[in-house]
Amino acid sequence: MKRALFALLAAAAVMPAMADQALATAKNCMACHATDKKLVGPAYKDVAAKYAGQKDAVDKLAGKIMKGGSGVWGAVPMPANTQVNDAEAKKLAAWVLTVK
Repeated sequence: MKRALFALLAAAAVMPAMADQALATAKNCMACHATDKKLVGPAYKDVAAKYAGQKDAVDKLAGKIMKGGSGVWGAVPMPANTQVNDAEAKKLAAWVLTVK
């Protein structure tokens, strides 16, 4: 019984992270970003480290996801993601901040 409960709790903890990575894949974020290495854009673990502890990090990153940006991670600009709505951008930003 304890094993089953532990397995259920562990699966529940992993499922939101997997769902958010699935959203990142569905919204084409993973075409330029990876969780653990730089592609065109920075690795999500590096973004999480840079914004760790900032109270406004979710809103700041959600804005960058939707509107794009440049200069923070180098010369290559991040284009606006018009296919991502505000709720999705906040969900993605919150997930990115958990990547280690």
